[in-house]
Amino acid sequence: MVALKVRTGGSENPGIIKSKTWEGFNYSLNQEKYLKVFLDDGEAPMDNNAAEQSIRGFCIGKKNWVMIDTIAGAKSSAIIYSIAETAKANNLKPYDYFEYLLTEIPKHLDDTDRSFLDDLLPWSPGLPENCRKPGKNEVK
Repeated sequence: MVALKVRTGGSENPGIIKSKTWEGFNYSLNQEKYLKVFLDDGEAPMDNNAAEQSIRGFCIGKKNWVMIDTIAGAKSSAIIYSIAETAKANNLKPYDYFEYLLTEIPKHLDDTDRSFLDDLLPWSPGLPENCRKPGKNEVK
């Protein structure tokens, strides 16, 4: 990036400034602090491959979902998909997790206190063991 700044910093050539290559260089220079975030934080990935891989099935499957023809249906689908992917990311079995949610939430429909929801989150230690995938050392 520094070499790019030194190399292009004094350029007043209008042909260079209007080119697609120049637009790419300029974008890189303007995004430098965001592009270097992974250097400061070892937890930040250098790419978004994990996110892209997690939505791959969703993107492939969307052609088959012609029944989602309303905005409300699309929002509902997105919510369900988000819950399923979050369950997977937290090492849960999505089917068993949804089954647990659909049996527990109706028990609290009349409650005004929503604190029970904390125990239903995918990272909650209070979830039943049948919702969790067995670890590598555990027997399936």
